[in-house]
Amino acid sequence: MRTLLGNLALAVGWAAITHFSVANLLVGFVLGYLILWASPSVAQRNTYFLRGRQLAGFALFFLQDLVRSTLRISHDVLTPAHRMTPAVLAIPLDARTDGEITFLALVVSLSPGTLALDVSSDRRVLYIHAMYAADPEAVRRGIKQGFERRILELLR
Repeated sequence: MRTLLGNLALAVGWAAITHFSVANLLVGFVLGYLILWASPSVAQRNTYFLRGRQLAGFALFFLQDLVRSTLRISHDVLTPAHRMTPAVLAIPLDARTDGEITFLALVVSLSPGTLALDVSSDRRVLYIHAMYAADPEAVRRGIKQGFERRILELLR
C-alpha cells in the first residue's frame, strides 16, 4: 500500500511540474512505477509490481476478448446467415466473495455476446446468457479458465 501511495505521489509530482492534466498524471504514474521498480530496495520486498503485471495481463486479455467478441457479433449482424445459438448457462464458481463474484459478472456482461443474469442463493453458480453457445462446455471453460482464473489471481 505504501508503494502505491508513493507511486501516486510521484505521479502528482510529475503532473505538478508539467502541465496538470489527466494525460500527464498517467505519464507520471507510469514513470513513477518504473522508478520504483528500478529501486532494488522497493522492488525486492513488494508484491505491488506483481499485481501491476497481473492487472496489465488481465487488461490485455479483456481487450483481446472484447475485440474478438465485437468482430464476431459484427460479422454475424452484417452477413445474411445468422450463426447465433443462444443459451442460458450455469457456470460453477470458484469465486467466493461478493467482490470477486461482482467483478466476474461485470466482466462477463461487458463482453459482447454474454450477459450475467443471476447468482444462485448459495453463491456457487453464476447464470449467464451467451449468444454463441453451440458448445456450452467450451463457453463454461472459456469463462472459468479465462476471466475467473485471472480475476482470482488478481484479487487474492
